[in-house]
This record gives sequence, C-alpha cells and structure tokens, in this order.
Amino acid sequence: MSLLLLAVAPVMVIILYIYFKDKFEKEPILFLFKNFLLGAFASILITFILSTVATVVFTVTDYESIFQQFIKAFVVVALVEEFSKYIIVKYYAQTNKEFNEPFDGIVYAVMVSMGFAALENVLYVLQNGVETGITRAFTAVPAHATFAVLMGYFMGKAKFSKNRRILNLLGLLVATLFHGAYDFFLFINFIPGTIIGAFASLFVGIFLSRKAIKKHQLNSVFNI
Repeated sequence: MSLLLLAVAPVMVIILYIYFKDKFEKEPILFLFKNFLLGAFASILITFILSTVATVVFTVTDYESIFQQFIKAFVVVALVEEFSKYIIVKYYAQTNKEFNEPFDGIVYAVMVSMGFAALENVLYVLQNGVETGITRAFTAVPAHATFAVLMGYFMGKAKFSKNRRILNLLGLLVATLFHGAYDFFLFINFIPGTIIGAFASLFVGIFLSRKAIKKHQLNSVFNI
C-alpha cells in the first residue's frame, strides 16, 4: 500500500496544482476523471501498440550508438507516447463543449498525461521499490506534466483558431521535442555528464510551462 501511495502521490499533487491554476471556470470533475482514465488505459494501450511497431521498424542494436539512441528517444519513445496522449486530447477533450477556453487545453492535456504517468509510475515503483518512487517523483512524473502543459498550451489556442490543425500539430511537436531531449540525454549515459542535459531540458520545459500557464490565465475569456 505504501508503494502504491508513493507512486500516485506526485501525480495527485500535479493534478491539484493544475486544477487550482484553472482560476476562472473549473472543469467538471467527472469529465476530468474520464480524461485521466483514458490517459491511464487507452493511451498506455496505444503506446504499447505503436511502440511495438516502432521498435520493429527502428531496431536498436547498438546501445552505444548516439544515432540509434537519438532515434529511440525521439521516435520510439517520445513521439509514440506524446502522440498517444495527443489523440485523446484532440478527439475526446477538445471536441467537448466543456473545452471552452484556451486554458482548458492545459488542463485536459495534463489530466491525460497524468493518467498515463500514474499507471506507468505504479508499475515502475511496485517493481523497483521506494528509491525508484522517490526518484521518479522529482523527474519522470514532473517531466510528463511539463510535456503536457506545453502540448496543451498550443492545443488550447488551436480550439479557437482558424489554424487549428497547425497549432495542434505544433503542440505535439513541442511536447515530442522536449520529451525526446529529456530521454536522449538519459539514454546516452555511457557518455559521462550527459544526465545534466536531461535536467537542463526539464528545467527549460518547466520554465516555459509556467509562462504558458500564466499567459492562458491572463487571456482567459472568463477573466473579467
């Protein structure tokens, strides 16, 4: 039970943080929960299917090849995972009437992403123990949230723009680039010091995410 709580706690902290950042019109709890569940189960399933295909197409045989680790990080992992979250936000959340201001893009992208992160974190922590849970609480889980905020920022703008397709895809691209950069520096750990690159990309992502949150708050149609 304690391991389960350790795995879920950082996810809940982030969910509450984003929920209370939605200052002007809270989203329905039930709809948020449905997005969370889709993130936990549908996006994990989609990720499993797509990553299986991507692994076959982009077979990694040399774990000390920078190029192969680059492909693994940006395509096999980052693009597959972010696309799995993206299609749920795009076809389930973004089309719903409750998605009625740009900030909602951030809210729903984070909910889907935290569903994904919750199930992933539970599996990792139950398998590897307390140390893994503590480490991931300050790395992988915030990283998933950061990528979601960046994607949601553009998908929130997309809902109310004539350039919906471009902005949606831009959200997917930005999330994939930050996710890929984060993983790439972790994957090339055979080069001393590269872990610094992972933390640097995460900190830049967090900085931009905070700016994205503030910008959508200020531009909210309910901010009267």
